[in-house]
Amino acid sequence: MSDEQVDGTTFRSVLGRYPTGVTLVSAADHDGPFAMVIGSFGSVSLNPPLVQFLPGKESGTWKRISSTGNYCVNVLGEDQLDVSNSFFNKEVDPFDAIDWVPGPTGSPIITGCVAWIDCSIQDTHEAGDHFIVVGAVEGMGMGKSEAQPLLFLGGAYGSFNSFPEK
Repeated sequence: MSDEQVDGTTFRSVLGRYPTGVTLVSAADHDGPFAMVIGSFGSVSLNPPLVQFLPGKESGTWKRISSTGNYCVNVLGEDQLDVSNSFFNKEVDPFDAIDWVPGPTGSPIITGCVAWIDCSIQDTHEAGDHFIVVGAVEGMGMGKSEAQPLLFLGGAYGSFNSFPEK
């Protein structure tokens, strides 16, 4: 199928049938902490431990993250929809109302998140209108063990009914 046969609306509708986790990719620079909401996060390699996320090429937040060389992926919980949404309001700094601690690279770990993965940027690849950012894991941990992850599916937020027991 050629690019001309796949319109953006259909592409978004079809891929919207696949759930994604909601993450907050954070960093800190001389102006303080900042972050962006990302649904395109995943693992790349176990040995060495690598992860990836896909920011838009035009993102000003990505440009700031890139200049720091580090980032932290905060996996948001189902009770953190307000945290996620606060990053779409450009009138107020969401970090004024969010508790956080610095991770191993200095990037913010959001209090109450389900899990966090602190990374140094290892590589960046161009991919259409996005970048594929590969991060070397410098530290990681789990937050609230009883929390369910916040999910996005078909244009709406939701959560798992139950987390598999181990």
